[in-house]
Amino acid sequence: MLRTHDRYGHRIDEVEFHPAWHELMRTAVTHGLHAAPWANERAGAHVARAAKFYAWRPDAGHCCPISMTYAAVPVLRHNPELATHYEPLLTAGVYDFGLRPPLTKRGLLAGMSMTEKQGGSDVRANTTTARPDPDGTYRLLGHKWFTSAPMCDMFLTLAQAPGGLTCFLVPRVLPDGTRNPLRLMRLKDKLGNRSNASGELEYEHAVAWRIGDEGRGVRTIIDMVNMTRLDCVIGAAAGMRQGVITAAHHATHRQAFGGYLVDQPLMRNVLADLAIESEAATVLMMRLAGATDRSAGGDAGETAFKRLALAVGKYWVCKRWPGHAAEALECLGGNGYVEESGMPRLFRESPLNSIWEGSGNVAALDVLRAIAKEPQVMEAYHTEVMAAAGADARLDTAMRQVRADLSDFGDIEIRARRVVERLALILQGSLLVRHGHPAVADAFCASRLGGDHGQAYGTLPAGVDFAAIIPRATPKVG
Repeated sequence: MLRTHDRYGHRIDEVEFHPAWHELMRTAVTHGLHAAPWANERAGAHVARAAKFYAWRPDAGHCCPISMTYAAVPVLRHNPELATHYEPLLTAGVYDFGLRPPLTKRGLLAGMSMTEKQGGSDVRANTTTARPDPDGTYRLLGHKWFTSAPMCDMFLTLAQAPGGLTCFLVPRVLPDGTRNPLRLMRLKDKLGNRSNASGELEYEHAVAWRIGDEGRGVRTIIDMVNMTRLDCVIGAAAGMRQGVITAAHHATHRQAFGGYLVDQPLMRNVLADLAIESEAATVLMMRLAGATDRSAGGDAGETAFKRLALAVGKYWVCKRWPGHAAEALECLGGNGYVEESGMPRLFRESPLNSIWEGSGNVAALDVLRAIAKEPQVMEAYHTEVMAAAGADARLDTAMRQVRADLSDFGDIEIRARRVVERLALILQGSLLVRHGHPAVADAFCASRLGGDHGQAYGTLPAGVDFAAIIPRATPKVG
């Protein structure tokens, strides 16, 4: 609930939450889901954090400020002085809710405030202005149409400085204890993700500190975008896992037509198909987390791979989740359509990750941009998928097809989604062939790469080993 004023009429701009929200946040922060890899940059830290984030899904809404705090740290490092003061608090394992001067708190959370109503994903069209002051700070004036998690202690934002679009850090409370003039105009009435507040924010000459050079705002903020894109993939994979587990549990215990649903051939086909999609999403998200680890350690090849694969994964895994959620819900029949089952809430959550941090078209075009401008990214992708060359003829054929797709850029934008889909499927197939259960890898290649698959889930070809797929645990790849 948004409370804009106190009982005396003073502007407070505070968001109130149910106590359960704070308990979820406290648990997530205490276990380092928000920033542990930055506090201890050991090998495997991002993989470990991804696995924990994947497993911790009692509520998707509170994961938003957790993700943004995780993503804010590498951006803040563009200003070493700010990082020195704020990074230890952003990485601290203490949830310290409440509006107080940031440096007096035991732990901080960061949000982001980028989108403006006239620009949307085109942040270069932003009109919010940043006026430099003699003391080195800036004053921001403008309206942000979508501010994620407005109850956070600080925000990363973009505004037009004299030198062009620039990234800034904006605290809710100033060092002297006064409220920074950030006005919460209203909270969004959203389709899903309703436990998390999203609001419209106005800067009324709000004090801000510059991060990175003037005119380099997009280049500076891209570190945050990449990290939150990773969490979009993790979240979608986790949502798929939740859906298939719920569907399989229901089918295992529900009797109909003289037997348990799980023993009915067509239901087994549906459950196996959902499980295959879930495992393909999971193995990809763990590989992306591994690339994030090695990239942070200075591996140029992994950096190039991550540049392409993260955009590919963001497009495809997030795009697949809504259909997966709908099919999982349908496995419960009418029981799945009532709120008590939890499936309607899962279904409402499912479109968000595809929209957040660049909708489908934005992600697909970003893949094309990377291929055209950074030849090393396609080389890194090719090296990765060719590690499975010769293991499956259907995968080998798909690899040749995608090279043909990319040999002509004449009408590539029109074909962008098809090309990116194929890149994603080949990458998932390669990972499953090398790291997944043989039955899952075979069924994936037969249905997703072999052409023997219908438009709906539950159309796996004859001969698939359903018994090996349905009860399987998720593979782990880092």
